[in-house]
Amino acid sequence: MFGRFEWMLAGRYLRARRQEGFISIIAWFSLLGIGLGVATLIIVMAVMNGFRAELMGRILGINGHVVVQAQFGPLPDYGNLAAKYEALPDVVSAMPMVEAQVMVTARGQAGGGLVRGLSQSDLARLPLVAGNIVAGSVADFTGDDVVMIGQRMAERMGVRVGDSVTILSPNGTTTVVGTTPRMKAYRIAGLFNLGMAEYDSTFVFMPLDAARAFFRTGEGVSAIEVMIRQPDDAAAVGKALVGLSPIGTRATTWQVLNATFFGALAVERNVMFLILTLIIVVAAFNIISSLIMLVKDKGRGIAILRTMGATRGTIMRVFLICGASIGVIGTLGGFALGVVFCENIEAIRQALQSLTGARLFPDEIYFLSKIPAKMEIDETVTVVFMGLALSLLATLYPSWRAARLDPVEALRHE
Repeated sequence: MFGRFEWMLAGRYLRARRQEGFISIIAWFSLLGIGLGVATLIIVMAVMNGFRAELMGRILGINGHVVVQAQFGPLPDYGNLAAKYEALPDVVSAMPMVEAQVMVTARGQAGGGLVRGLSQSDLARLPLVAGNIVAGSVADFTGDDVVMIGQRMAERMGVRVGDSVTILSPNGTTTVVGTTPRMKAYRIAGLFNLGMAEYDSTFVFMPLDAARAFFRTGEGVSAIEVMIRQPDDAAAVGKALVGLSPIGTRATTWQVLNATFFGALAVERNVMFLILTLIIVVAAFNIISSLIMLVKDKGRGIAILRTMGATRGTIMRVFLICGASIGVIGTLGGFALGVVFCENIEAIRQALQSLTGARLFPDEIYFLSKIPAKMEIDETVTVVFMGLALSLLATLYPSWRAARLDPVEALRHE
């Protein structure tokens, strides 16, 4: 389709002489604009995907995919219910738990916390927790006076394994002088670091029997958390769980519990994609302007080529090659830059923090301790294809204009 003569002529046009340096500068800026636009889009989409995947992994690694609760009061007969749930083919585990908001105090420091009462065996079945214990062990998670807290909470309160913390529940005992908050001291049996600031600073794990006794749930529990094989099938599994449960029981899926959070992430991701696409569009307009200037500058040469027998198709293909070369090189360069940046994004962040002394990704705000990046093949291919398509579209009008140039008019005043 493209002959050797056309490639040779397009190469000569792209290698501008000294008097044509301004056109060459515009072409280079167009190439850099396309490259930076593609790279930025790939990097931002990879970070958004990684951020969502990391948060989902941590949220679903410590929270059940389906939470079964009684509408009023504790959930009774939880042992038999958990066994029924685990008999379903889609269910991985069913863990009875007691959950309540508390205040944790130690060494004059106080802060809010979320107590989760789990049995020792169920805690060991949570790989996100069992695999991230930095002090103590799951084997020590037994008894009626032990807890396991996050490393951030321990650092804030200045405690370590073996020290004690006092837990206060707002649901206290009613006396003649009013309601007295319930409190008890617990020994720290272990510290965990889940890599998510919110969890590491608020979660407190307590043995199930100790939690039932402290929060006075009697023979029941707050809920049964169910882990399933395919989290996206949570709605269907939830209906099956309700069918096995007593009347007055409801099942809530992780999509419902986190709908606002993941919905906001999806909206932000789509908006960022549209905004950053404009960078590539602006770079494509730069290609149009540089080619139009090149066509105007080469008008005499185009006219001479036409009088020597060059067809309009030949002229059009020459300028198509000029514009497409800028777009293709810029897009492929941007793709390579984006991939390298995504693969080394955490090292780059650490280097920039060392140079500037500023925290570029505070984990208290973004929940995670490091910047995640997850490139999805179909999305990356879409970005590259979009860069190539916009670059090729940008060459059509200038190339058509060059092919329509009248040799007589171009040489009239020469």
